[in-house]
Amino acid sequence: MLSDYIPILVMFVFVFGFAAFSLIITHIFGPRRAGREKLEPYESGMPPLGETHRRTSVKYYLFAMFFIIFDVEVIFLYPWAVIFKKYVADTPLILMEMFTFLIVLIVGLVYVWRKGGLEWE
Repeated sequence: MLSDYIPILVMFVFVFGFAAFSLIITHIFGPRRAGREKLEPYESGMPPLGETHRRTSVKYYLFAMFFIIFDVEVIFLYPWAVIFKKYVADTPLILMEMFTFLIVLIVGLVYVWRKGGLEWE
């Protein structure tokens, strides 16, 4: 039984070994000269103007989180849509399960909307 996992273990050892080897080689042979120009941020070949570190609005993070949450939900919808036609004749329960899932999604979206998470002001 454990012998089935040997190829996966070999793959992980190979991947981590290759990554470690690459890091060690670049550390050994890479340039070590750090000057003033190399430590400055790169802005399209122009000298940087103003402060380079600015605060990012929380709205970007909230919008990204909502996108990830609803994107993952769509990932769960795709396999259901693929097998729907095959299993709907056997049991109508598959339709009720997906309606429940979609209702939870819609309730979550309405909650975010009512709380103002989708407003950009």
